[in-house]
Amino acid sequence: MKFKNVVGTMLICVFCITAFSGLGIAEESADAKPSLYDRLGGLPAISVVVSDFLDVMEPDSILNMNPAIEKSRYAVPKEYLKYQVTAMVCQATGGPCQYTGRNMAESHAHLNITEAEWDRMVELVTSVFAKHNVPEAEVNELMAIVGTLKKDIVTK
Repeated sequence: MKFKNVVGTMLICVFCITAFSGLGIAEESADAKPSLYDRLGGLPAISVVVSDFLDVMEPDSILNMNPAIEKSRYAVPKEYLKYQVTAMVCQATGGPCQYTGRNMAESHAHLNITEAEWDRMVELVTSVFAKHNVPEAEVNELMAIVGTLKKDIVTK
């Protein structure tokens, strides 16, 4: 599935909102750029990429050298994980979804994830983005969001 190829270089999705004078009604500025969620293609495209990413991570021999990561594959149903990660990406990129799962520190603390394992995850997700022709600007913007989670995920 190809993503929409819309030019955008913003690091964080920002909407310019203006108010009708005296009415208190806000509307999107004519100069506002679409959200990252919209530029990625919305929920259908995001769900496909998340699904492919988790499918690539699951059998990865480098990640599975960590026994806690391998063990977690059996503790959480794959479909549930795909749902939660999709909701998280949807929400983080400006979409209408609400992530209802645990915070990243809580859900990853027992996995003892190392810097090398984080780097491997980045390598895998980048390859999935390339497979789906995600434009570079959107990859950079999404990876900036993902990068904010590193301190809660990498614990070793």
